[in-house]
Formats: sequence, structure tokens, C-alpha cells
Amino acid sequence: MQIAIRTLDNGEAGSTDLPEDIFGAEPRQDIMARVVHWQLAKRRAGTHKTKGLSEVQGTTKKPYRQKGTGNARQGSLRAPQFRTGGRVHGPVVRDHGYSLPKKVRRLGLISALSQKQAEGKLVVLDQAATTGKTRELAAKLRALGWTSTLLIDHEVDEAFLRAARNLREIDVLPTIGANVYDILRHDVLAITAAAIEGLKERLANGSGKQAAAPASEPAAAPASEGAAA
Repeated sequence: MQIAIRTLDNGEAGSTDLPEDIFGAEPRQDIMARVVHWQLAKRRAGTHKTKGLSEVQGTTKKPYRQKGTGNARQGSLRAPQFRTGGRVHGPVVRDHGYSLPKKVRRLGLISALSQKQAEGKLVVLDQAATTGKTRELAAKLRALGWTSTLLIDHEVDEAFLRAARNLREIDVLPTIGANVYDILRHDVLAITAAAIEGLKERLANGSGKQAAAPASEPAAAPASEGAAA
């Protein structure tokens, strides 16, 4: 399918062909929901912790004798029924992440891309480059009417990232960081022509495999932990 290429100055820069199997598939809401749940589960810290009976600090002496007091028998003040006792089956430190088949993650990403295209909220840019001034970039985005935008480039330009990181609801990701959660979270999806080629390469083999993400990716994508699709 043909789509016009725009510039950040709201001009035209020709057209390009979008792969039908990536941007023209039938969106699967159930698959996207599974992928988003998987991403958010991997982001959870899992550092919640409460103390059990054996971990609570306190005396180990029996509170009172077993019989003859008229009270229920008790063996420890650290038992959960006492105010200072431990908690039964409380949360412990653990990893909330789980595995999701690569084919499901790939289909989820394709569904998210196809949904944005079907909604008319997919924009192809010639390039994502600026002088690094936030004010300049904000003025261009304001002229385009973009208030919530995810921009995907094959390799994120450092100056553009520096200009965009102080703008609310404007996020920039490299091709390898493109993920279902961030795509659905933003209103407009802007992809550069180079990023389209990167997505073709990433999703072509049907497994969603790609080279390891660069070390700078977390700084460019703070909201994309567990994002590899």
C-alpha cells in the first residue's frame, strides 16, 4: 500500500510502499492484550515483602502456661493472630515476568501497527532530525497537531532525542524498541522511512528475532521495559 511521506515542517517528500503483511493485517485485540499484559508484568519490581512468623523479631518464650488460665493455648507471641506477629502467606520478593511465545509477540506488534494504519494515525516521516532545541521541535509538533506521539526511527538521532525528552507525551524509540504498549499508549505513530525498512527486517523471518538492543536503549525508552516483540 502506498502512503505519503511527510516532513516535520508539514511538507510532502514523496511516497513509499508499506508492506501489506505488516501494516495491513487484521488487528487482533486479544493478542495485543496478551502482549501488553506480558510487558507490564515484566516491568513490575516484585520487591514487595512481609515477614513471616520465623522472621519477626521477638521473644520465643511461651506467653503463659498451656492449661489452667482459661485462655486459648498459645505458643508464641510472634504468631499471626497477635498484633506484633508475622503475616501468613504474605508477599515475598519474586519476579512477575513470564515467557510469551515469539510468534505471539510478533503478531501483537503487527496488529498494533496495522491498527494505527487502519485508524489513519500512522504518519511516515522522511527523517527525524532537528537542531536539538526543544522549543523548535515543540513548535513543529504543535503545527502538526501532535500532542501524544510515538516516533520510531531506525537509529535515534541524539539531537532529536535531546529535544524531545522534555516534551510530555512525546517519546522516541529505535526500531528494536518498538513495542505494542507504547504504540497503543500514544495517539499518533510516526515512523521514518528508515524505520520501515528496519521493521521489515525485524519481522520478516516470522520469529521476531533481532540483534541485541544497544546499551543506550533504556535512556531512549523509559517506558519500554519488556518491550522486545
